[in-house]
Amino acid sequence: MNRRSFLSWTTHGLGGAALASLLQPAPSASAGTAPAPHHPPKARRAIHICLCGALSQVDSFDYKPALARLHGRSLQSSERPDVFFGQVGLLRQSDWTFRQRGRSGLWVSDLFPEIAQVADELTIINSMVAETSNHTPATFQENTGFRLNGFPTLGAWLSYGLGSETENLPAFVVIPDTRGQPAGGSINWTNGFLSARHQGVMMRSQGTPIDDLFPTRQLPAEADRATRQLLDAMNQAHQERRPGDDALAARIRSYELAARMQLAVPEVADLRQETQATQSLYGLDRPESADFGRGCLLARRLLERGVRFVQLFSGGSFGSPRINWDGHENMRQNHGREAPRIDRPVAALLRDLRRRGMMDDTLVIFTTEFGRTPFTQSAANIVGLGRDHNQYGFSVWLAGAGLKAGHKYGATDEIGWRAAENVVHWHDFHATVLHLLGIDHERLTFYHNGIRRRLTNVHGEVVNGILS
Repeated sequence: MNRRSFLSWTTHGLGGAALASLLQPAPSASAGTAPAPHHPPKARRAIHICLCGALSQVDSFDYKPALARLHGRSLQSSERPDVFFGQVGLLRQSDWTFRQRGRSGLWVSDLFPEIAQVADELTIINSMVAETSNHTPATFQENTGFRLNGFPTLGAWLSYGLGSETENLPAFVVIPDTRGQPAGGSINWTNGFLSARHQGVMMRSQGTPIDDLFPTRQLPAEADRATRQLLDAMNQAHQERRPGDDALAARIRSYELAARMQLAVPEVADLRQETQATQSLYGLDRPESADFGRGCLLARRLLERGVRFVQLFSGGSFGSPRINWDGHENMRQNHGREAPRIDRPVAALLRDLRRRGMMDDTLVIFTTEFGRTPFTQSAANIVGLGRDHNQYGFSVWLAGAGLKAGHKYGATDEIGWRAAENVVHWHDFHATVLHLLGIDHERLTFYHNGIRRRLTNVHGEVVNGILS
């Protein structure tokens, strides 16, 4: 192995995994060494499904019969709506029929016929609010609690606060849409000012799961062992000369983890191990749902093997209306394309977790950065086909451990524009998620630049009304 090959391998391949990591368990925030929760948790792990581009609440989970009655009329309000594109059209009824579902009678539209069948698992919050209707800062706030970048995401905070239940996989894994990354890209799973080891690890649901996990060519066993020994000695010497270098320590730990992942990742990513019935349940045999179905099935397999937090993105960045939920021009066309991609897989995930006995200690989170207006984005005298951004009232849902299943919380006004009852801010939402995972959001802190930082800033109240 010449010098050029050696440097190329350490840069682009496994990257200097320490020999010790292959011979004995490596010290890490993993099983047996993870921090203790603040109180007994209802959930041990979580899946977060993020819809990029903004799902319309009045077309999905927030039934507003008044919109059918007022369809085509002007908005009767002395307040001029602060909308993203500045155009306020006429009120528009939903493009999908709402029906009461299951024993609970929750209202879910025909946009999601499969999710509607598992409505009794859902805890719907109809009174969410955000601080901006601009995609990128709103997506940041959805994930970090702040509209600016540079803050740790929910998954990073959970990695920091709870660690991982496995030594062979990361605590925080991200599965992006196969069509593109969300607005802001990897900032949405950044560790921010937390240690670098808490950053989300991106894993693909098809093709090569993780780039550069394996060397470009196989080395003879003796050369491989000697290389690892040399790199281990170099890393230790470098660390001794630079005590307290967090980035260096995190990189060495990541290499150690990478060595273990060389065995774990191919196994967990091999969806062929699942029965044909399970693959069909997730929609892998249907062209419209196969992509997201693979992501949901991979997420379940990761949770089974001890990953703490898995995040799945549906849709890419703004400015790309054909690959996200940003229905400015035509809601029926936009949402009618995106919903079939995720409807069967998400419903399958809930069913699969329930039948495997995992639902009682797993939290499923389904969010969007904001909602959409009940009036159209068009001239005031035209009933248009699209809807603008709406930060003042929208819907999200949760399912699983510690929640009132088949329950609706909060409400928007008569037309679904503004949250009017039991308003829930992202800080409250994040405080509740942490609570369900055994964490007091006021006690999960990190000292940074003179400030004791936390996910919920200086705000946030647990939404007790949705807890069982």
